[in-house]
Amino acid sequence: MEGSNHSVVSEFVFLGLTTSWDIQLLVFVFSSMFFMASMMGNSLIIFTVASDPHLHSPMYFLLANLSFIDLGVSCVTSPKMIYDLFRKHKVISFRGCITQIFFIHVIGGVEMVLLIAMAFDRYVAICKPLHYLSIMSQRICLFFVVTAWIVGLIHSLVQLAFVVNLPFCGPNVLDSFYCDLPRFIKLACIDIRKLEFMITANSGFISVGSFFILIISYTVIISTVQKHSSSGSSKALSTLSAHISVVVLFFGPLIFVYTWPSSSINIDKFLAIFDAVITPFLNPVIYTFRNQEMKMAMKRVFKQLLSYRKIS
Repeated sequence: MEGSNHSVVSEFVFLGLTTSWDIQLLVFVFSSMFFMASMMGNSLIIFTVASDPHLHSPMYFLLANLSFIDLGVSCVTSPKMIYDLFRKHKVISFRGCITQIFFIHVIGGVEMVLLIAMAFDRYVAICKPLHYLSIMSQRICLFFVVTAWIVGLIHSLVQLAFVVNLPFCGPNVLDSFYCDLPRFIKLACIDIRKLEFMITANSGFISVGSFFILIISYTVIISTVQKHSSSGSSKALSTLSAHISVVVLFFGPLIFVYTWPSSSINIDKFLAIFDAVITPFLNPVIYTFRNQEMKMAMKRVFKQLLSYRKIS
């Protein structure tokens, strides 16, 4: 993070989402609501999985880790965006900008691997049910989580290694509400064409490749489910539809931002808000309302909490 020593620029100024006071107020209300709801929803999933023995299985272990990552997604950009909405001078320090970029890409890399791990879990559960417990052992689950964090850290550090020491001599205005690489490097005082290609290759191609791997995997799983007319098929399809919905919500904005060559700034801002505020809220909603076992577990947890309160 010593790039600031070689730059005239020590802070960056955000233009924010809009200059309209009415729209800012609307964004403030909805962003605050979604932020609080996503924090509560994901925390509830983690607490329910940890406290209910019926959910001590590989699928819910991975789901709890995904909810933990979604808590991180909510915290990286949303609080500052909400705080800055009514500020005239929206600034972030050079180190703060680099830190925000670091965590955005760590979290993105971790979530990508976790979604692949969850697809693998569903494949084993549906296509190899007799070997499920032996394949999806505790060691394998921990391996997936550790691998996810290692991949996320490497993915983020590799990109920062190329941009942290870039010279910034002005301007220092980012037409956004948070720091991310595509707009950040455009302010550097050097030719950035090679860097743009590196970012597209690192973030764009990896996200596109992972997305197609997941889609192919779920296509194979769905075709396997449809071949069986057992009573569990509808339950399996319901679970799969929840997983696929989360995959599309995560990869859709990501692929557009990092692979679209000349995307509109307004579209980028909308997708950024969707990814930072709405997606972390929708993930717990999708997994709870479309999962009967999770809903029953939450009811049991609430009953236990109420009984503890009565006793105390």
